[in-house]
Amino acid sequence: MRNQTVCDVAVIVLAFNEELNIEHALQSVCGWAREVHVVDSGSTDQTPAVAERFDCELHYHAFDDYARQRNWALSELPVRSEWVLFLDADEWLPTAIKDEIAATIAGNPIENGFYLNRRLLWMGKWVRRGYYPTWILRLFRYGKGRCEQRAVNEHIVVDGKVGRLKHDFVHEDRNPISRWVAKHDRYATAEAQALVTPGTEDPGNLWSGQATRKRWIRRHIWNRMPTLVRPVLYYGYRYFLRGGFLDGRAGLAYHVLQGLYFPMLIDIKYLELVRGREARPARVRDPLGE
Repeated sequence: MRNQTVCDVAVIVLAFNEELNIEHALQSVCGWAREVHVVDSGSTDQTPAVAERFDCELHYHAFDDYARQRNWALSELPVRSEWVLFLDADEWLPTAIKDEIAATIAGNPIENGFYLNRRLLWMGKWVRRGYYPTWILRLFRYGKGRCEQRAVNEHIVVDGKVGRLKHDFVHEDRNPISRWVAKHDRYATAEAQALVTPGTEDPGNLWSGQATRKRWIRRHIWNRMPTLVRPVLYYGYRYFLRGGFLDGRAGLAYHVLQGLYFPMLIDIKYLELVRGREARPARVRDPLGE
């Protein structure tokens, strides 16, 4: 029987082959949240078996991209709570942020959503400089939020006022580095394709939160910088100017991979796509229409 004093929030966890991570995520929210939903997209490891050990509801939905998966969850899951919290399988909630969320919700806030600050643990260490703080909108009233349609780096858009909570949630990926590299190779492909064929997404602005500010910077500054040079400058900004070197080996490894290798890979894939387009033979029109 469910504890009637639990927090009135539905936690939604997207998962695919996350047997090394999902136990920690579910341990941090099951018994605290009124309901926990795991949306699995066809795991071939023990992810579903691990999830079934917890007081949560397990669902299956084929994966297309993160935005569509999140929006499917919002429209199709039997959510009964007033609030929704998206949590990745390699994330977990410490007690401090759970207490803050519960107190905030109980106070019937005027805001319809809240940004949470993500603390990254890498190689067992907190990568604090050059990356932190990272504000992500994860908590919102059910029916007031949706995920923008973007292949990668998608964000939740909330109708109405939003605020910020004080305490951190934690990102701690226990998968091997090969998994990180393979995942970011896919992300780089999506990012490169977005550079070649930009969509009609919100261009962002400097004053409406971290996500839209980053989008404005990407469109008006980053995209105008020379390819292959901008990743080096970005790495130098994070590692030296923002003090990433102070986080020791963990900081060095993370900033090299995420701050240099990943954006460099995006640029290389982008240049490949551009050359591929330029190399296509011109299509000759048949004057007879045949």
